[in-house]
Order: sequence, then structure tokens, then C-alpha cells
Amino acid sequence: MSTSLAEVLDGQHAADLRKAARALLRQPLLLARGRYADEFRLVRRHASELREWFDRNTGWALHTDAETARLHKTPGVLTDPTHPAREATRAAAPFTRRRYVLLCLALAALERGEAQIALGRLADQVVLDAADPHLARAGIHFTLDRRDERLDLAAVVRLLLAIGVLRRVAGDEEAYVSGAGDVLYDVERRVLAGLLAARRGPSTVHAELPADRLAELVAETALDSDELRFRAIRRSLTRRFLDDPVLYYDELTDAELGYLTRQRGFLTARITELTGLVAEVRAEGIAMVDPDDDLTDVRMPEQGTHGHITLLLAEYLAAARRLVPADELALRVRELAAEHGGFWARSAREPGMEAELVEQAVARLAALGLVSRTAHGVTPRPALARYAVGETVVLQPGARMPAQRKAGKQ
Repeated sequence: MSTSLAEVLDGQHAADLRKAARALLRQPLLLARGRYADEFRLVRRHASELREWFDRNTGWALHTDAETARLHKTPGVLTDPTHPAREATRAAAPFTRRRYVLLCLALAALERGEAQIALGRLADQVVLDAADPHLARAGIHFTLDRRDERLDLAAVVRLLLAIGVLRRVAGDEEAYVSGAGDVLYDVERRVLAGLLAARRGPSTVHAELPADRLAELVAETALDSDELRFRAIRRSLTRRFLDDPVLYYDELTDAELGYLTRQRGFLTARITELTGLVAEVRAEGIAMVDPDDDLTDVRMPEQGTHGHITLLLAEYLAAARRLVPADELALRVRELAAEHGGFWARSAREPGMEAELVEQAVARLAALGLVSRTAHGVTPRPALARYAVGETVVLQPGARMPAQRKAGKQ
């Protein structure tokens, strides 16, 4: 009887630990209040085990206190542009370079500011900081006199509201954008202080040029022994398994591929034990697939018109097995509109929409590691073969494809 109870307790512990780890992978910043309060409590309860696992296997630090739990994730590939920040709305546009710069300037202003701040005051401070000669030489200028610039600042503020850095006290961002009013916020300083995920403090960086400063922020420590080099490879591969939809062997260095060949079972088993992700091993690479389909910011297939178009273009590219120019894909969308347009939104059937529809579909496929893009067109990658089917699948609005055809997690 006692053995049975011990097994039940061990099983419950493992299940709770897995839920906590998955919560951090979905939302690396959890607050004690609000939408993720239950997940926060679970992470705090298992903080010691989670901290040890992430430090050993990924090099990501986990910090918890009475109000926040922050997993300081750094991407497996720092140059991957396919998962930009967005406002916390389904149809929000991805952050542009200008929005990222505004975000950094806004965070710097909030760090120096008081416990409350008005959006107009924040905008004034951003304009002053944007006059820095280094930014000017990089071609970055802000006046916030134009509506599009104010819209960008409003998008930055909404992102900060979504992650808990700001709390709206009074007013509305739309009023600020239109010039009809202002907005007042409380600044959550504990959340603000935990946002930066870098391997070293900015005050320890002495380079002058922005590119050199960024390189120093993310630079690894010196690897002067085999043990340190193997640890760095293990962490890098685990980060990529957790972050990337597919890990292709041809993207790895010889040292990384050799280590993965020897340690594949060990690496994937540890990830499966903690997260529930399942390794799908193919000749070209490995994907850690999520049976629960909730550890991703990009799904394939997806509901609605854009999801349907993406799926149909995926099938076309998988069958082509060659570089396909963008104008050929646009022509294919026109053909598909004639065949399936009755199921699509009216705007998608309008003449001239083909290029935008192709761009949205290809961006999703690239984010999932299913295609690569060049100036000459789109090339299918091996994982796209799972979407090569013998007959066309018609999805009505709201329909979903069978689970076995879903892409790997992100």
C-alpha cells in the first residue's frame, strides 16, 4: 500500500514539474497576479528543480521571488528573424526595426523614471534619447509627430502592458495616437528589472559601436577545456530543441553534429522527461514534437483563410521539390482562389491580394522551418514532405487538420 502511494505521489510530482516547465517555455515571465497566477505558483513550488535543470541543460537562469518568475531564455539561433515580437492580439503586425528601437528606448526611460508615468511624458523622453549620435549615425530618428510613429509607440506600450511591465491607470492609447488625450500607467519595477536576458550586465560592456556592444552582451565565456566545450554544445543543442521547430543536421558544425550523434538519445530523453516533447528523428534532422500542441507561437495548419492558403501552398511546394519564384506562388494563389475562394474571406479574393497572401504563408512556413527564403524565391526543406499529399484537402472555415499532420513545436 505504501509503495503504491509513493508511486502516486512520484507521478503527481513529475506531472506538476512538467506543467511548470511547460508554463515557463510558453511564458518565460510569469506574475503572481493575473492570467498566469496558477502557473506562477506551480513554478515557484518547483523552482529549485527547474533552476537546476535549465542551468545544466540550457544555460538559462531562472529567478523567482514573491511576485515574479523569470526564465532568462536566449534563442538557440540569435540571427533567426522568423519569430518577431507582436502586440498581444491575434492579427497584430510583427515588430519592425523601428518598434524594437522604440521598445529599448522606452524601457530605458522607464528604468530612470518614477512609479507612475504618462504616455506623453514617456514619448518626450524617447524623443530626447533618440537624439543620441550613435542612433543618428545608424539612421534612426524619432519625432513622434507623425501618426505612424505614435502608432508604433502605442504598440510598444501594449506589449509592455501584456507582459506586466505597465498597468494602465487611466486613459487609452488610441486617444494618444489621435492627439485627443493621454494615458497614465503604473510601472511595475520588479517586472521591469527582470526583462533583460543577457549573459553579462550592460555596464560591463565597453565596446563603442552598437553592433560590438550587442555581440559582447551575448558572448559565451571562454571555452578553454574539453569539458567546457562539451557543456556549451549540450546547452546549445538543447536550446535549439526547445526553441526551434526542426533541427537540421546541415545547420550544425562538425563538433555539434559529432556530439549529437553520440548523445542524441541522452539529450532527447531528458527533454522528453521534463517537457513531454517527443523526438521525431529523420534522415535530415530531428524535431521535438508536442503532442499537446500548445508550446508554439506558430501553428500549422491554422484555422481560417490564411491557414487554408498556407496549407495549400505547403502542399504545392512539397510536390515541387525545387526553388519556386514568388510570382509562381502568386499565380498558384490565383488558381486556388478560383477553386476554393468560396471558403475564403472576401478580402482574400480581391484582385492584387496574391502577393500579400503569399508573403503571409511563406513567413509562417519559414518560421516553422519548413522552407527557406532567398531573393530568388522559396525552397522547400525536408520537413515539408509531411504536407505532400496525394489529394487536395479542402478546409472549410473553422476546420482543423488531423493531429498527425501538425508541424513540430516552436
